[in-house]
Amino acid sequence: MSRVFNFSAGPAVLPEEVLREAAAEMMDYKGCGMSVMEMSHRSKMFESIIGEAEADLRELLNIPDNYKVLFLQGGASQQFAMVPMNLFKNRVGDYIITGMWAKKAYQEASLYGKANAVASSADKTFSYIPDVSDLPISEDADYVYICENNTIYGTKYKTLPNTKGKPLVADLSSCFLSEPVDVSKYGMIFAGVQKNVGPAGVVIAIIREDLITEDVLPGTPTMLRYKTHLDAGSLYNTPPAYGIYICGKVFKWLKNLGGLDAMKEINEKKAAILYDFLDQSKMFKGTVEKKDRSLMNVPFVTGDDELDALFVKESKAAGFENLKGHRSVGGMRASIYNAMPTEGVEKLVAFMKDFEEKHAK
Repeated sequence: MSRVFNFSAGPAVLPEEVLREAAAEMMDYKGCGMSVMEMSHRSKMFESIIGEAEADLRELLNIPDNYKVLFLQGGASQQFAMVPMNLFKNRVGDYIITGMWAKKAYQEASLYGKANAVASSADKTFSYIPDVSDLPISEDADYVYICENNTIYGTKYKTLPNTKGKPLVADLSSCFLSEPVDVSKYGMIFAGVQKNVGPAGVVIAIIREDLITEDVLPGTPTMLRYKTHLDAGSLYNTPPAYGIYICGKVFKWLKNLGGLDAMKEINEKKAAILYDFLDQSKMFKGTVEKKDRSLMNVPFVTGDDELDALFVKESKAAGFENLKGHRSVGGMRASIYNAMPTEGVEKLVAFMKDFEEKHAK
């Protein structure tokens, strides 16, 4: 068996060390005679798994005591509805539109109240992050919402918006745990884990405790209330137990690497290898303004659709998977999440150099 270099935007590459550990424990977790997949979520064994996962996550992010950690289901897309359902008091939310996922969240919030687009980068195909230093924040806004790293378009906020005192709600799905984060600057962070932390099926939400109340929109289902999950310790119903177990292993992997400061340094070096090549290449070009480039998702094009298609075909044959760009933008995209080894980026750049030499006009 040979492992490919998987540049998928999600579900994405996981650390080999984690996969090997999980494989070794598949039939018998710590002598209990069963797999975590078969284990009761009410058992002492699983309670220790989820408890340890939360403790390690709190340590990695230095999460303040007045923030609660929830392990949820429904994907980040379900949070597009849960956020307004739980946080709307005045039924007003201010949204910064920097890509498809922020736009979808904005549209979903519009079903429950007034969603204001206070800034957008749609004018240049979401290739930059707008100036967020002095936005027209609504006086009655319940929160300001961002998608901090834009998976499809490859942009990343380097400075958080000035919310003028309103809670900041941020979708961190594609940059979660890629670098240190000051959790206290947010009212709420959420992330689908399938990009950088674990298998699809788990959402991690970190919410300031004063935002978790019984005062939700009328008709909000029990399962879509943050307080339901807080009160039950994320065990109100059967959680995505195996996914949480894998997340816990990834948290330990990150701790063993030296934490998020060390991870950020690795990610910056990895991204520089690819961006430096794109900046000097005569064939390939990055599509994002340099100041707003993501460390996680790197879109690029040749400027020729046929050449793009040929590159995707030949790269796949060479063992580089999932380099085709999102269907809405075309071109190529390399997602180089935490678990992508530096070797994978180096070999991709070597392949790109050969491809350019072979097909130079």
